[in-house]
Amino acid sequence: MIYSENILLCISIPLLLTAVYTRGASRRSLAAFLAGMLTCLLSSYISGYLTLLAGMDLNASAVYISPTAEEIMKLLPLLFYLFVYRPGEMTLATFAISLGAGFATFENCCYLLATGSESLAFTLIRGLAVGVMHIVCMLAMSLSLIMVRRYRVFTLATVVGCLSQAVVFHALYNLLVSVPGPSAYVGYVLPIVTAVAFYWPYRKLRQAWRQS
Repeated sequence: MIYSENILLCISIPLLLTAVYTRGASRRSLAAFLAGMLTCLLSSYISGYLTLLAGMDLNASAVYISPTAEEIMKLLPLLFYLFVYRPGEMTLATFAISLGAGFATFENCCYLLATGSESLAFTLIRGLAVGVMHIVCMLAMSLSLIMVRRYRVFTLATVVGCLSQAVVFHALYNLLVSVPGPSAYVGYVLPIVTAVAFYWPYRKLRQAWRQS
């Protein structure tokens, strides 16, 4: 048994101290990273409660409950930042990526502490698969929100649509890796392949944002 709250506190203290001595983009990234870790902890509470309420096993919960709960929880701080601070497009995307990185980092830390980290292959899979998957989901969600804001179609339906793509991708990954065999290998490779596919379009977008 691990105490996730204690782990969060231990990791957060040096990051909070660092935030005191930083400004601008560095502080925003730290704040997003911390928000991602807190979101991960809250998501685990919600997913665990809904799993018990629905009477599902862990595999069913990983496909039907966790993706929806986690992506909704990650969307909330992103929407808060978008509506309260009204950031530019590049700033919003960077905030979302840092949020996803914080979520993935805290989830991986807790998982490895609970199950052990003796196997290098398993540790690499956690980092390159699960860790990257959360970042890819947040990047896709932020780019979708940027698109709907740019075309002035920011409605509840479009926000739900932006959320749905992240939930489907997350659930697809969990479904693929839930059964050992070829499907699991496809699932492990899926996030990193998607991240590589996103790299060049995202790089061009960043260049366009700097010039605008």
